[in-house]
Amino acid sequence: MKTKEDLFKKQVRHIGIMYREQTDKALQAAKDVVLWLKDRKIKCYTLPEQKTVPGTTALKSKASWSKIDFIIVLGGDGTYLRAASYVQGRKIPMIGFNMGSLGFLTNFSADQIHQVIEKTLEGKMELQSRTLLSAHLFRNQKKLSSFLALNDIVIERGSFSQLINTTIFSENFYVSQVKADGLIIATPTGSTAYNLAAGGPLIYPDSKSIVLTPIAPHSLNSRPLILPEDRKLSFKLEGSTHKAYFIVDGQKKLEISNNDEIMIEKSQFEHWIIRSPSHNFFHLLREKLKFGERA
Repeated sequence: MKTKEDLFKKQVRHIGIMYREQTDKALQAAKDVVLWLKDRKIKCYTLPEQKTVPGTTALKSKASWSKIDFIIVLGGDGTYLRAASYVQGRKIPMIGFNMGSLGFLTNFSADQIHQVIEKTLEGKMELQSRTLLSAHLFRNQKKLSSFLALNDIVIERGSFSQLINTTIFSENFYVSQVKADGLIIATPTGSTAYNLAAGGPLIYPDSKSIVLTPIAPHSLNSRPLILPEDRKLSFKLEGSTHKAYFIVDGQKKLEISNNDEIMIEKSQFEHWIIRSPSHNFFHLLREKLKFGERA
């Protein structure tokens, strides 16, 4: 089954901007695009927790968020995920421009900025939905916090060398107990990130699935497992005497304790990406990962 896709057609008046502050190239690109959009009578906003780009307004109030037509990200996938953490639960599409060398979410290059945004304003770009995961952390049967993840949720040990034991259940059925440095629960979008580095499979973005990938497991029998995205999963940390962590999209990190439980399911919300109608995932794999090339 394909994800929802349609052309992005909207009278654009307000655009949010997130840029990678550590990169002069990204800041300059942000300044340039703000001036370019100003000539087109479009008001720009800087997303929270970054220095305000000249000519923009800091985006703070809920009323301001409701105005935003889409968000431009200038940086890498980390910058994109940071921006995504602000829009989750809102149907605000995002478009990413890579300021470095590798980026699956920021898949347009810096020299395409004006061309791609122009096409977006003209209604010639495609809107695609991506699955979000909803994660809930419980301690003593009390919910402590809830998060949404676009890429992945990671349960991992801290700086101690001791492996952690994670017991996995699917719809209350026992799946397995994994003894490893940690466990990655990834969406198809996140399959090209930490999941891939840990030996997990690449998953086509349109796939309705979730992948569980152990990080450096103690047993060779602990393998990545692909499940339908509608499965409700729970993970329980057992037998650990040291700190472990629960990490959402590499952005939020919480300490977890022995017997804490993490429940994960497909979110009712979706993430929306603006992309080219000619987008080709296999071309992207070859371009970014040299997929299929001989060594």
